[in-house]
Amino acid sequence: MTGREFLEILHVAERLKDAGRHCTTSQGRRESVAEHSWRIALMAMLLREEFPALDMDRVVDMCLIHDLGECFTGDIPTFVKTDADRKTEDELLADWVAGLPPALSARLGDLYREMDAQQTQEAKLYKALDKLEALIQHNESPLSTWAENEYELNKRYAFDVVAFSDWLTALRQEILQDTLDKIEAGQ
Repeated sequence: MTGREFLEILHVAERLKDAGRHCTTSQGRRESVAEHSWRIALMAMLLREEFPALDMDRVVDMCLIHDLGECFTGDIPTFVKTDADRKTEDELLADWVAGLPPALSARLGDLYREMDAQQTQEAKLYKALDKLEALIQHNESPLSTWAENEYELNKRYAFDVVAFSDWLTALRQEILQDTLDKIEAGQ
């Protein structure tokens, strides 16, 4: 990869710093896609000892790249994203990845295929962290920023993706308790 190719990749990825997400921070500022990706990568790094059999570097890589398609489409909240939206994002991302230097294109392509297939423990962990981070962020954000549907969604979301791990299932229960406490307190 040349220095120019490297810079061009970074210029595309920089868009995620400005791509706002539905969630807000604890101070009420709209969170960026880049901030979300950073935090799930941090979550993966912090969980190395909880999942010693996994290739955690691979999980961190998945966390870092999982929303690069949103460089082209912006973030669309899960509860309003359509199949057509997913298809457009996937096609734009695939076109971009195909145009990268060959070794990098192959590496990213392998990661995206693994993430999509959801067959490996690494892919399952990345997906669980992606969904759990969104719930954690909602619990940290002011209740006044929640959409009406999130009161119920936050109580049931992501239980399916953590079922493969007792540790993650227990974490999801802790997050649920935080959600219930937040709603009850009206904060």
